[in-house]
Amino acid sequence: MEVAAPRALTRTRRIGDRVGDGLLYGLTAAAAIFALVVIAAIVWRVVDGAWPSIRHFGLGFVWSSAWNPVTSHFGALEFILGTLATSFGALLFAAPISIAIGLFLSELAPPAVRGPIGALIEMLAAVPSVVIGLWGIYVLAPFIAQHVEPWLNDALGWIPIFSGSASPSGLLPAIAVLTIMIIPISSSICRELFIGVPSELEDGALALGATRWEMVRGVVVPSVKGGVVAAIMLGLGRAFGEAIAVTQVIGNSDHLHRSIFQPADTLASRIANQYQGAVSNLQIASLIYLALILLAITFVTNLGARVVVRRFELQRTGGD
Repeated sequence: MEVAAPRALTRTRRIGDRVGDGLLYGLTAAAAIFALVVIAAIVWRVVDGAWPSIRHFGLGFVWSSAWNPVTSHFGALEFILGTLATSFGALLFAAPISIAIGLFLSELAPPAVRGPIGALIEMLAAVPSVVIGLWGIYVLAPFIAQHVEPWLNDALGWIPIFSGSASPSGLLPAIAVLTIMIIPISSSICRELFIGVPSELEDGALALGATRWEMVRGVVVPSVKGGVVAAIMLGLGRAFGEAIAVTQVIGNSDHLHRSIFQPADTLASRIANQYQGAVSNLQIASLIYLALILLAITFVTNLGARVVVRRFELQRTGGD
């Protein structure tokens, strides 16, 4: 019995489809290359602007505490410490609050309030930093100086960081302002991550007798903990680079005191505060050197975040 030979399939792809594939590949590749070029151009320009200070002070600039435009002695140590203190202090408060907001809006809140509350929190991210800084000057900083700092001094004054007199400008108001600026970004991402957890996993945990808290702790959070870390680190990156709002409340001191009630300064705040009024080319180069250090801190933080996220993903998938 003879079997008929199969007919060739009709070609359905046209030349325009192939051209479209090529254009899509070319445009997306060009966009990726453009991003790399922009990053390289930024790094090159910052290094070029900071080179006179790099050549004059060397790496000693990083651990020098001097900042005296009159004698042309400059150092970055106090501002590096101020940046780390404000950013990680804000992260200490913003991380649990952001995770709690994300869990409430995705798992616990009634459907009628999820939308309005989520929209209001996202709107907070759109408020200009200068407006938040002004609010910090007129509302938040006086409240902290009159109520929070005296209470902390009375209860924990034996600890050096909570000692000293209250001040409306200082490290603690800057931490509070940065916390407010981190929360909308991190909480929005956390909410989307928690919503993305398959409902079958949650329903299965509840069907096996787990309470809602046990379901959240054992199923929801472990499923997306790598993304949660990335969301928190994204907020930390925002805190590192914030200048205007911090400048308005931190006090702009050349020295970082032991107490968080006292004025301080950060890398970004010092650049924003003094660049236009710099009195010498060496001071301008030193300010750009501060920007280079801030850029390096940001890159190292993002690299560390990627390593942590990769580690969590390997643990979740069972990879090596």
